[in-house]
Amino acid sequence: MGPAPAGPRGEGGALVTTDTAAPVGRPRRADRGARSWTAVVLKYLSLLLASAVVVVPLGVVLLTSLKTQSEVANDGPLSPPGDWFNFANYVTAFEQGAMLQAFGNTALILVVSTAGTVLIGSMTAYAIDRFEFRLKKLVMGLFLLATLVPSVTTQVATFQVIDELGAFNTRWAPILLYTGTDIVSIYIFLQFIRAIPTSLDEAARIDGASYWTIYRKIIFPMLRPAVATVVIVKGIAIYNDFYVPFLYMPDPELGTISTALFRFKGPFGAHWETISAGAILVIVPTLIVFLALQRFIYSGFAAGSTK
Repeated sequence: MGPAPAGPRGEGGALVTTDTAAPVGRPRRADRGARSWTAVVLKYLSLLLASAVVVVPLGVVLLTSLKTQSEVANDGPLSPPGDWFNFANYVTAFEQGAMLQAFGNTALILVVSTAGTVLIGSMTAYAIDRFEFRLKKLVMGLFLLATLVPSVTTQVATFQVIDELGAFNTRWAPILLYTGTDIVSIYIFLQFIRAIPTSLDEAARIDGASYWTIYRKIIFPMLRPAVATVVIVKGIAIYNDFYVPFLYMPDPELGTISTALFRFKGPFGAHWETISAGAILVIVPTLIVFLALQRFIYSGFAAGSTK
């Protein structure tokens, strides 16, 4: 065999090797940088789009609440009002809509229903987790089945039950429905109770504590994150609900803040400027409470999932 062909030589006769081929299967640095930049752009675009979906409707409602009736009819939804300090619609919504009385009815229903949900849900979760009884698996299966059945399919039977109890057109109707149909709260409490060691119960039993004492002095105080989560989530759901108060409390004197806004819809159309002002009055308390307590919501759900 002959000698191998010599490569190109540089100055002084030194052999110079050239390798122009890129490593196979390894992306170039420029390609990786372009992909990373594209991912960042798509991430922020999706965040901006999601924010716009939430903020733009609220902005439209706020602008409409500051406009006159002619401005609402002639101007666009995003056009600014002629007077940024036009609070006449808020006065009309508060007085003619009986918002003060509606806030009182809503507060009463919310406090009683939420307290009942916390008490019944925590007790039920405690009994399911700590006690062994027949048909325990069947009970858990029925709870799961209840969460899967659409509530609208049982409204006829539910209405008949409420009417037979004499609770129709009273404040007890929504209280009974909100308190007795919340299965999700039971599962939230159950996840937290399962993380509490049973050795605490056994030590308390040795000291002569009853089951009620164990629940009241040991179990319930350790459920504070779950209680905060249930109170906030359940409270916001009750505060914003329209269907139950509208169906079961037709008396205007028993109206909640959600049904009070419906009074501004007449046979000749809706006064959107007044409805928007009332909607802002309804949104502000919920927004303040959510912003102040959102860390409890996130921490409660995260802790419940990990436990």
